[in-house]
Amino acid sequence: MLVRWDPFEEMNRLHDHFLSGRGLSKQAFQVAVDIREEDDAFYVDAEVPGLAAEDVKVDIEKNVLTLSGERKVEKEEVEGTYRRVERQYGSFTRSFTLPETVDTENISADLKEGVLALRLPKKDAPTPRSISVKAAK
Repeated sequence: MLVRWDPFEEMNRLHDHFLSGRGLSKQAFQVAVDIREEDDAFYVDAEVPGLAAEDVKVDIEKNVLTLSGERKVEKEEVEGTYRRVERQYGSFTRSFTLPETVDTENISADLKEGVLALRLPKKDAPTPRSISVKAAK
């Protein structure tokens, strides 16, 4: 696969690398997700390689699902000088608005082999109802 070289992206990367004070990019850690729907539930798979369960947080507030966490820089003593640092470090946040049919009380989350797997079970959708209007006297 051929990839077009973008000199401006390379300049941005070098700028972040050398001027950040740590030699690491200040960019937030990006989390990729896959979302699928099945008859019984929605499933969210988020890539969080290198993170432990205690480094990841899953919150729900006002029907918004938020994934957050942080990948910390590992301080290892190594000989030599890094010529290129591509792994991203830092905190991340991803938020998703949930449909009314998600049973937010029974969401489950498991972390295995760098993938955070969430199961968002469905509940019956609210049924529309009519309200009778009475004439005021």
